[in-house]
Amino acid sequence: MVVSTPSPSSNENSEKPPASPAQNPNNHGADTNLRRMLSTRHITMIALGSSIGLGVWLGSGTSLRNGGPAAMLIGYFLAGSMAWSVNQAIGEMAVLYPIPSAFVQWSSMFVCPSVGFAVGWASWFGSFINIANELQGAATVLHFWTDRVPTAAWVSIFWVVIVLVNAWTVKFFGEVEVVSSTIKFGWMFIVVISLIVVSAGGAPTHKTTGFEYWNATPFTNGFKGFLNVMPTCIFAMSGSELAAMAAAETRDPRKSVPTAVRSIWMRLGLFYILGALALSITVSPQDPNLFGADGSNNSPFVLAYQNAGIPVLAHMTNAVIFLSVLSSGSISGFNGSRVLVGLSHLHIAPKIFSHADSLGRPLAGLGITLLGGSLAYLNVSNSGAEVFTWLSNLTSLFELFKWGALCASHLRMRYAWRLQGRADSELPWRSGSYPYASWWALVWCVVLIVVEFYLAVWPLGREASAKYFFANYVSAVLVVGVYFGARVWYRGGWWVDLAVVDLDKKRRFYH
Repeated sequence: MVVSTPSPSSNENSEKPPASPAQNPNNHGADTNLRRMLSTRHITMIALGSSIGLGVWLGSGTSLRNGGPAAMLIGYFLAGSMAWSVNQAIGEMAVLYPIPSAFVQWSSMFVCPSVGFAVGWASWFGSFINIANELQGAATVLHFWTDRVPTAAWVSIFWVVIVLVNAWTVKFFGEVEVVSSTIKFGWMFIVVISLIVVSAGGAPTHKTTGFEYWNATPFTNGFKGFLNVMPTCIFAMSGSELAAMAAAETRDPRKSVPTAVRSIWMRLGLFYILGALALSITVSPQDPNLFGADGSNNSPFVLAYQNAGIPVLAHMTNAVIFLSVLSSGSISGFNGSRVLVGLSHLHIAPKIFSHADSLGRPLAGLGITLLGGSLAYLNVSNSGAEVFTWLSNLTSLFELFKWGALCASHLRMRYAWRLQGRADSELPWRSGSYPYASWWALVWCVVLIVVEFYLAVWPLGREASAKYFFANYVSAVLVVGVYFGARVWYRGGWWVDLAVVDLDKKRRFYH
């Protein structure tokens, strides 16, 4: 049970309650009209399915083609270790500080306001762009069944669907994500098992592939091909940190957030690692119909069943992919609107974004975030794979910056905790991987931002150009510009003083 004041007799939280009204934990830093309508079931399923969208179902095709089976699997291992590490950091902070736009406020509290400013807008821009990417992905998926309907019509129809899911109540959104996550999670079990059977010759074609493609072309473009896989792998896992955003609208974060964090290994292991392995032994990286190649641009999972002579499973998988991209688009709308709530509370976004109606919907934030779907119309004049590459590269850069800031916030939060004489046992939930996981993810975030710069300057398979550089790296330029603009505005030191940072003002206390 969550209470508004700490219990004097609590063994978990022995410090004194805040002394001033401004530090009253009753609002937990969340004095908004957002409603706590999400249960442990909701947040666990959202955490399991939040990032299962375009990146894994379609993006794995470009990864397989550009890097080869070994590069794709290694890429998912590395990106998965980063996502797991980030979620360990998030778990501790989301239970202690379950506040709106958590990433923004944690960075402002423990790193500096300028970093919080940049993280907030990077997070929002990432959600804004991702809605468009998922919409254009839905249009691409539907071309598997028919080309008679214009791409712009599909984009418009499903843009409306995403708007309606977000415009309903928070609980309705949660139920939609529970259903879609259950379907995605369950179907991946079928996909992994059936593709292993296919590779062993159990399909109607009776063709045995085994590790044939691994032996022939484990790396299709050498080390540069492997580097080219990484942005897509990071994009595929973007959104895995949604548990932190949803914590402010959760009834009991101390119960629901750790449950969601502990479940992430299932998604990483099943969807990405086993899914990539099953794919790599059934689809050739030279298949012309792979997403990103010159043929039909189908999902590699659909292509595996087509080549195996199992059209029923190809159609069913395509339907699940379609549901997945719409679900991920809806989650991006939820995420972006809640980021604006936090930005508004920190007075770095217009005040209108902090307001929610009687049903807990931040309508102004939803409205401006969902406009991101308009970028999906780029798919009308460009190929779906080309638009995917542009938008996923931009999103992955935003994600790397956000993940890095989250890990830095976690490390500095723990340091501040000890610096002010508090025991680790007073934390309501602790990660067993501190501090190694946070350092691991932080270092790799910096390395991969540099890698993406290299790929933008010297792209794989094309001539270098200023146009290509800015199309694929403009988000990093934007983040740096926003950060230094905030530095000019806020002035002050480069870091907050952890000796005096208020550890109780936005904290939630538990019995």
